[in-house]
Amino acid sequence: MKIAVFPGSFDPITNGHVDLVKRALPLFDKIIVSVGINTQKKYLFSLEERLEWLEKVFQNEPKVEVDSFENLTANYCNRIGARYLLRGLRNGSDFDYEKTISQMNNIIGDGLETIFLISRPQFSHISSTIVREIIKGGADADAFIPKEIKIKIK
Repeated sequence: MKIAVFPGSFDPITNGHVDLVKRALPLFDKIIVSVGINTQKKYLFSLEERLEWLEKVFQNEPKVEVDSFENLTANYCNRIGARYLLRGLRNGSDFDYEKTISQMNNIIGDGLETIFLISRPQFSHISSTIVREIIKGGADADAFIPKEIKIKIK
């Protein structure tokens, strides 16, 4: 069984994240969208909210599971039997950063492969960081987040 993990903070999940998962579905038997918990990081939304949003967004996708984990992504993948990581690339800066991480994960994860999908142009400007700033600034972020979570964020 080909299992991929799409790790992230999803604080909040964006339309770019959703597009990436849907485009990757034909490549894998299962995709686990998993919230990585970093105790050093301050989140805008609670873990419970983020998991609830992911469940809602992917409720009609039988090949998608939602989970969370702490510590190293590679160790999490080994523990659950995933041999692939799914990552999106919006620009060259993402590539430089993700390439280094993928090489480390390959070593630590005993051959864990990272599959990169390039963001579609309409999503390449969207990041959770920017969406958080829009929300904190009191502006409407509806254009950037899945319709399933719009009411909750407002």
